[in-house]
Amino acid sequence: MTLPAIFQSNPFDPLPHLAALLTAYFFALPIGWNRERAERSAGLRTFPLVALASCGIVQAAESLIPGHPEAMARIVEGIITGMGFIGGGAILRMKESVKGTATAASLWATGAMGTAVGLGSYDVALILSVVTVITLWMLSPLKRRIDAEFPLED
Repeated sequence: MTLPAIFQSNPFDPLPHLAALLTAYFFALPIGWNRERAERSAGLRTFPLVALASCGIVQAAESLIPGHPEAMARIVEGIITGMGFIGGGAILRMKESVKGTATAASLWATGAMGTAVGLGSYDVALILSVVTVITLWMLSPLKRRIDAEFPLED
């Protein structure tokens, strides 16, 4: 009697996953650094952990569901939903404004980035990381200028 492959392999072999997990972590650091410097609700600790967790979920699931893309799609859907939930917690509604939408969107992008790394799409993950950082750093001064020139009126 032959055991399924999942039971034949060594259950503790972190080396194949270490590169992906570290990559996801380090791709998220600049995003977290930006949010930390801007004194947002999520920052330097949160973003790398989001990337690490989403990558880890994908990496762990791959050994359980090899050859089942529909199962992996459901796992990715769950990560996307979870990122929406976490991002929703970063959004605060004030009397006349809403704060935290950029942080929420950044959390969602970071989850997508970690998922991409977990799936082996390092190029997509790198692009997500770079574009998110550029958007946060480069467009923030433009947003402040627009807000100053066109204040909201009742």
